[in-house]
Amino acid sequence: MPPHLIDGEPHDHSHDRPKRHRVPGEALRIGIGGPVGSGKTALVAALCRQLRDELSLAVLTNDIYTTEDADFLRRNAVLPDERITAVQTGGCPHTAIRDDITANLDAIDDLVAANPPLDLILVESGGDNLTATFSSGLIDVQIFVVDVAGGDKVPRKGGPGVTFSDLLVVNKTDLAPLVGADLGVMEGDANRVREGRPTALVSLTADPAATPVLTWVREQLRIAAEQDTASLGAH
Repeated sequence: MPPHLIDGEPHDHSHDRPKRHRVPGEALRIGIGGPVGSGKTALVAALCRQLRDELSLAVLTNDIYTTEDADFLRRNAVLPDERITAVQTGGCPHTAIRDDITANLDAIDDLVAANPPLDLILVESGGDNLTATFSSGLIDVQIFVVDVAGGDKVPRKGGPGVTFSDLLVVNKTDLAPLVGADLGVMEGDANRVREGRPTALVSLTADPAATPVLTWVREQLRIAAEQDTASLGAH
């Protein structure tokens, strides 16, 4: 699919967005954000490999000027090409996932039309800083990925992505001894700032399936299915 483009760069940093109303039977949308190099695309690839044989899924990536992340997923054949598309944001990555989500919504419409029916759409943000979050008008739940290379101070720095995401992923834990990061400190700080929201410590080298994240995604799908059943039963 051709990349979708977004013009302009508004900077509305409000996080008070109306919750997206997911129609029963509509694909669950999971946003995956985080800083450059934290391992978002590798995590998306891992989830695709694990889930592609059990449900119908698609991926939408966001990059500033290229389609590098989508191209990586295609080169690694994690899904058929028609199930992967890209948005070129042309500016700060958070613009297209939070401030003006039109290009992402259009791209999702194209994915849905080309691949009916879909159970899950993974929406990957371009690499951004700790303030990056998705508009709830775009996705249903969101994952925020950080990695240990930034040091064990990252979770206690907070920021909307770390603090309010539905799942925080501390990635590349196998590198902790090499960079002097204390995983216990990272997990403890994350628990304090996140007020009970879950955190998963992951090494795709040691666990290519990203098992804790995979388990969480399956739980979100189960919850969505239960909500669909309840909604249809009410009518």
